[in-house]
Amino acid sequence: MSEQPRTFFNFSFFKVDPKWRWMADLAKDESAKEVENILKNSQMPYRSYSTLGLRDDAEFLLWFASESVEKLQDVISKLYLTVFGKYIIPTHVYLSCTRPSVYTKNSTTHGWLAGEEQKKYVIVYPFIKTRGWYLLPLEKRKELMSEHIAVGQKYPEVNLNTTYSFGIHDEDFMLAFETDNLDKFQDLIMDLRETRVSEYVQVDTPMIVCVKKDLISMIRSLG
Repeated sequence: MSEQPRTFFNFSFFKVDPKWRWMADLAKDESAKEVENILKNSQMPYRSYSTLGLRDDAEFLLWFASESVEKLQDVISKLYLTVFGKYIIPTHVYLSCTRPSVYTKNSTTHGWLAGEEQKKYVIVYPFIKTRGWYLLPLEKRKELMSEHIAVGQKYPEVNLNTTYSFGIHDEDFMLAFETDNLDKFQDLIMDLRETRVSEYVQVDTPMIVCVKKDLISMIRSLG
């Protein structure tokens, strides 16, 4: 059976220069439409989210999917060439790609790529396991991950999208949990803290809550 082609994901978080808020509303609306046209013409799948007021280091997220990193670079470059692009500063940028899981034969296509409806929230964070984890025999890792996966299955309201950053970014994985209920996500994380796998977690921050918002509305909300 041939392996599915891999997709690269770019999670780009930005802050906005306060000078943006002093622009005339009409100019800001025109700038927002310019950005929308640039992204639409790129034909690259993307999602926009607001983090406004939820963190001090980011105000919005653009989440892109592409078959190549060069195309990701091209669309980001075009974004910076817009009027709005002159007022934004990247604060976190993560790169990852899809690949089959080594721990389960039932790994599915990334929810976004499978056409699943976008949920109200996505919680994004980089994830690194200790080197000790990778020194465990594969069968032991599978046993521990089975426990971990079973906990996740108790929360059907939360969809996990796992992508891989080995060798292409600083972390091992990028995790993107989609849900309409933040309280259920918090319950899930608290339960996962009690699994044996949690002993092998080295990094799972920053954990960034993002609220679904269409691009024009998101830009308008920035002031």
